[in-house]
Amino acid sequence: MKEILSGVFHWKTFHEGIQAYVHSYYTNATMPPVLIDPRVPAQGIEWFAAHGAPKHVYLTNRHHYRHSGRFAERYGAEIWCHKDGLHEFSHGEKVRGFAHGKELPGGILALKVAALCPEETALYLPVNGGILSVGDSIVRDRGKLGFVPDEYMGDDPEGVRHGLCKAFQKHLREREFDHLLFAHGAPLIGGARHALEQFLEQIEP
Repeated sequence: MKEILSGVFHWKTFHEGIQAYVHSYYTNATMPPVLIDPRVPAQGIEWFAAHGAPKHVYLTNRHHYRHSGRFAERYGAEIWCHKDGLHEFSHGEKVRGFAHGKELPGGILALKVAALCPEETALYLPVNGGILSVGDSIVRDRGKLGFVPDEYMGDDPEGVRHGLCKAFQKHLREREFDHLLFAHGAPLIGGARHALEQFLEQIEP
């Protein structure tokens, strides 16, 4: 567990289901405190009681429920996913739907990404100079930005890549941010806007 910006914490855990490390986030810089794509950290679920109980859990897509239910049970946190992903939760999970373009509790904006899957969402946090939190749409491996492999992009990888580029070019035009948080990869603190611009130029010059 590391505080990467004032009131913004990051940690990684090993996800047995996909046999890889994944990344989660918590912020008490918003009111109320919230979690993004969470798994329980090594410090345990009680760590959050001392820092501000999370009241909401935001999923960047339906596949990132992870340990959300544990936080709902312990802290009464509401779990949110874009409405197009709610069909995933058919085993009693209590998940609320949101629409792209809406402001969620904590002043967080749910920005449309889609392309990869209909509910794919980027979360915009208007704190610390602006933060963009992404799920599977962009990953970071060994410090470099990238997309998931073609086999995870369905029947039209080229079309998916084009859709992702178009979505993030729009967000670059409309939002100010300096940091990127990744569900798959270490966060990029400072200079993230420029890094994203360069990455998109390489994909679609």
